[in-house]
Amino acid sequence: MNQQTSTAQRQSGTALGESIDPREFRNTLGHYASGITIIGGLENSEPVGFTCQSFYSVSTEPPLVSFSVMLNSTTYPRIRDTGKFSVNVLSHEQHEISNQFARKGTDKWAGIEWLPTQNDNPVIANTLMWLDCDIYAEYEAGDHYIVIGKVNEMSSADWHTGQPLLYFKGQYRHLRDLDAAAS
Repeated sequence: MNQQTSTAQRQSGTALGESIDPREFRNTLGHYASGITIIGGLENSEPVGFTCQSFYSVSTEPPLVSFSVMLNSTTYPRIRDTGKFSVNVLSHEQHEISNQFARKGTDKWAGIEWLPTQNDNPVIANTLMWLDCDIYAEYEAGDHYIVIGKVNEMSSADWHTGQPLLYFKGQYRHLRDLDAAAS
């Protein structure tokens, strides 16, 4: 990249020292495509959960994963109290499940088929893959918690052969949508 290109890019963005508008920050990060998960748990024999797009692997030795959740979440504290959780990676056909779990104040599990893991965490039917975890660590960072889980059980690599549910620029996407956009 030459000096002129670098200067032009900086001129169209936020300059060092300027405050970053939260909405603009969110819109900019929307250019990073991500998968969609449902983080689940079982509280008093009833499933609880929420939609989460900030999920990633952390380590293979030991097997660790992480997700982030808002500090003001009313669902996460109920999962935290159990000390364990499941991660359900949604397939591209499951966008309505993502929407259902993103709503506040509703029965998120209404009409959702699920089975328990050996650790009694809910696995949603037809997910792309799933993990069962114990909470390994939690950190407060800004307006979110960063939660790290140690994986105890997981689906096989060929559990589901479908496509992932992707989120990009504020919309659900399919891999063929991204392939067409690149052409």
